[in-house]
Amino acid sequence: MKITYYGHSCFSVVAGGKTILFDPYITGNELAKDINISEIQADYIFVSHGHFDHMLDVVAIANNTGATVIGNWEIYTYFGKEGVKNLLPLNPGGKAVFDFGEAKCFISQHSSSFPDGNYAGVASGFALKTADGNFYYSGDTGLTLDMTLIPKWAELDFAIFPIGDMLTMGVEDAIEAAGFVKTTKVLGVHYDTFGFIKLNKTDAIAKFAESGLTLYLPGIGDSIEI
Repeated sequence: MKITYYGHSCFSVVAGGKTILFDPYITGNELAKDINISEIQADYIFVSHGHFDHMLDVVAIANNTGATVIGNWEIYTYFGKEGVKNLLPLNPGGKAVFDFGEAKCFISQHSSSFPDGNYAGVASGFALKTADGNFYYSGDTGLTLDMTLIPKWAELDFAIFPIGDMLTMGVEDAIEAAGFVKTTKVLGVHYDTFGFIKLNKTDAIAKFAESGLTLYLPGIGDSIEI
């Protein structure tokens, strides 16, 4: 599968013949200043929770591409009021069938509110089964035993975890999470964007390697194959 990283927790995966985008926060990220959101392709946009640094560019990209936006009930309702045309609600425990395969929503351990401070529903992650492989994006979360439910539903090719610490898991807990979901390949996200989530990349890669795991940290705008 082809994965393109757009900074912070935003990335896309090309799988099942579709481009699936997650948590678009680009125009507000100084580190992603060279990314032109009008050039980003998306058939689907999954939104893990309501914090601004995960949904700032949803409306612009959805309107530009016609992508279907997927998130919990509160996120579904919010973007409907923002004028997004194609929407689908998906709460923790629910799954849906798409033309690329299937997606199931899992709970994350994290706070969630919209930019205006209103309640944004339960923070979530998503596991996807596609013709090209399976993967799990945890969204912003702390380490939780709920992750052990993921491999009961899908055998993963890789997982995407936050590793910046302070607001989410750090490196050590992400290594533990990889064991919970039974994968050896992890794409790290949610680091460096703000001063309190700076990452020592060399150290992080080494710690994953010591545990028999591969940590992928592509540059912003770069694509990799997993």
